[in-house]
Amino acid sequence: MIFARALVASAIAVTAVATLGNAPAAGSAAAGKVYYVAPTGSDSATGTQTAPWASIAHAQAVAQPGDTVYLRGGTYTYTRANRGCSSGTDRVDAITLNKSGSSGNPIRYWAAPGETPVFDFSRVSDNCRIKGFDVTGNWIHLKGLEVKGVPQNNNLNHESWGIWISGSNNVFEQINAHHNMGPGLFIQDGGGNLVLNSDSHDNYDPRTSNGAGESADGFGAHISANHPGNVFRGCRAWWNSDDGFDLINAFSSVTIENSWAWRNGYLPGTTTASGNGNGFKMGGYGGKYVSNGAKHTVRFSVAFSNRTAGFYANHHTLANDYFDNTGYSNHPDFNMLGITSSGAATGKGNLRNNLAYAGTLLSNMSGTNAAYNSWNLNVALSDAQFQSVSTSGWDAPRQADGSLPVRPNLRLAANSSLIDKGTNVGLPYKGQAPDLGAFES
Repeated sequence: MIFARALVASAIAVTAVATLGNAPAAGSAAAGKVYYVAPTGSDSATGTQTAPWASIAHAQAVAQPGDTVYLRGGTYTYTRANRGCSSGTDRVDAITLNKSGSSGNPIRYWAAPGETPVFDFSRVSDNCRIKGFDVTGNWIHLKGLEVKGVPQNNNLNHESWGIWISGSNNVFEQINAHHNMGPGLFIQDGGGNLVLNSDSHDNYDPRTSNGAGESADGFGAHISANHPGNVFRGCRAWWNSDDGFDLINAFSSVTIENSWAWRNGYLPGTTTASGNGNGFKMGGYGGKYVSNGAKHTVRFSVAFSNRTAGFYANHHTLANDYFDNTGYSNHPDFNMLGITSSGAATGKGNLRNNLAYAGTLLSNMSGTNAAYNSWNLNVALSDAQFQSVSTSGWDAPRQADGSLPVRPNLRLAANSSLIDKGTNVGLPYKGQAPDLGAFES
């Protein structure tokens, strides 16, 4: 089967990227040297646990590939970038990570075990576009950091960013990005980056030049050509004023898997409409046809209660893969609006084993390659098919290893007629055939 072969190849590629996340546990990070940074530290100290440094900048100057920098709990407050703005549309960084590790020996910037380092950029006063973290290096691993409050201080630009990435082969694990005036985490360029078990929520851009709320996504990847292998796995995006996940203008393939997106497109914490409001915006190039677009994949993911589409093709120029996803109470759950080489609208997408329930189910399906989805099969959908259809509790604390919480929400009931109704696309499943939707029973 064509889909199976493609998915097996994709799975191999994702597995290769996933190995980046298998850095040593905290107790075994001593393969290299170990240093400490704390809000109460001093850069003239020795960098030990009892005499920590004060800044990541100093730690980076010392750290070498294979080293681990533990960031102690507490708040790291920034009031200015590391250089001044040359104009109102300039881009400046509060923290620049430009020193690379190497394959098998990343430089690790990890939360100290059991602690939460909070990077608060809300007081940065520079009058241009601001990046909280600017990661331009390669083979860097950030883990367990909270990133909040990156501001916009004028209305000349589209957005600022919590974490901006242009390096390759980096891991961003258990990041909690929130209340930034722009995307919480944004991959501008680079390949082989893994965003793992991370949250991005309550981001809102009130001063953006294209309209308040129009650019604050949870996660974004707008990468150029020849940078494959970027993966979002186990991530959650909610109550962002624009979209949950946004792949517009991505010219290299991106995979999103085991991820959730809900209540995007509203002012955070309200039901007041704001930006676009898609859960997963799977590409597109500004409504124009391009001949070198990239094919993306979203699988085992859930979108619910977003203001507009749960899964949206966004005028994409070729068919993305949508496998084993659940759309619930979006408007619509799946919108496959694509574009032809002549600029005409058409449906584009390869859809298997998906489930659409409540809200408006489908839009722009004519032209897609869709089979073995809930709407293709003679199955009755009702609340009784699920253990729960609650839209509460999805932001529950993660498991100890950072993975998503296990909840009954939108999981199939034991007697659901949606069990074993899918088809093999080369992904793991239990039973005689895959279940429909994001969760295998």
